[in-house]
Amino acid sequence: MRAAWDGIDPRKVWDGHCHLAGNGDSDSGIYLNPGMNSVLDPLQYAQRLFYMNAGCVRDAPGQVDQSYVERMHKLLGDMRPGVKLLLLAFDANVTAAGEVSWERTSFHIPNAYAAKSAQRHAQYFEWAASVHPYRRDCVEQLEAAARQGARAVKWLPAAMGIDPASKLCDPFYAALARLGLPLITHAGLERAVRGADAQDLGNPLRLRRALDHGVRVVVAHCASMGQDRDIDRGANGPAIDDFELFARLMAETRYVGRLYGDISAMTQTARAGAALSRVIRQEDWHARLLNGSDYPLPGVFPLYSVDYMVEQGYIENSAAALFKGLREHNPLLFDFVLKRSLRAGGKRLPAGVFETRAFFDRGVGGGEGAARTAARES
Repeated sequence: MRAAWDGIDPRKVWDGHCHLAGNGDSDSGIYLNPGMNSVLDPLQYAQRLFYMNAGCVRDAPGQVDQSYVERMHKLLGDMRPGVKLLLLAFDANVTAAGEVSWERTSFHIPNAYAAKSAQRHAQYFEWAASVHPYRRDCVEQLEAAARQGARAVKWLPAAMGIDPASKLCDPFYAALARLGLPLITHAGLERAVRGADAQDLGNPLRLRRALDHGVRVVVAHCASMGQDRDIDRGANGPAIDDFELFARLMAETRYVGRLYGDISAMTQTARAGAALSRVIRQEDWHARLLNGSDYPLPGVFPLYSVDYMVEQGYIENSAAALFKGLREHNPLLFDFVLKRSLRAGGKRLPAGVFETRAFFDRGVGGGEGAARTAARES
């Protein structure tokens, strides 16, 4: 555990993928789809229970929202001073006509609540906005979030009903590039949130439009699960692993300084195969990888297996007992120490993957800062 911090400045460690959650029992404005509270919709109902259990909320009237945030604050007590979490807002599903579709929305975490939560505990939290690009006032909402200190924008296209390749996104992309805010977006197969069920919207190749507008794009989980059409070869192109489509984009020199991947959730059993091995081994990617925990998912026990990580050779068997106990004690610390301990082909993830603060600091973001970052990486 001490070795996990070797060479790392905790003040530069921002966990770039932490979900806010709750049930709206405070002044948060959180919306939950009725299906998440009904046994008649067993998938959404079970997902809500898993997430709330992983977040160790107090399931008492008026305490769910508050206790979820308090738990994250408490977990940081086991980390080194200076570490922060990037709290993610989550917008609703919006139609192409610009209307909110609440029936297709699993949950909604307002920007105002994410900002307020971060500002109340500024020593521990930063925040990322979530703005649907089909909203008629999307640019105005984005500019307001930037003024309130948002460090990024978060999308989950399959759940929100966003086609990243649609021209409807163009004004939003132009504003993102102008403001220097990065876009954190899921790609590949998505199982954590039910929504529009339009999995093809997670095709990594659909992100070319944002990249070509000059937006810095962070592909969540490095698109490490699922398959999509190779639309570079036409609408009827063959199905290819999403991770390979992501790798194709990473190989294009014009996207250096624009395209990044986050390694959140990549130690889950469903993802900890060839994709995880490659991101560890491929050292020329390391300057473009960002760590995130995908909290609260490290606390959802069925999703992770320490024994599987041993079987795959990522960690030594002698460390298995430590990791199992550490996970029960603090899932955030477990996620960090596990990733710092991973080995593949004699290689490991360097400290820079975890020192993400500079990436989210707008002083190193848009304009000249982005140009300097691109120049360093090329």
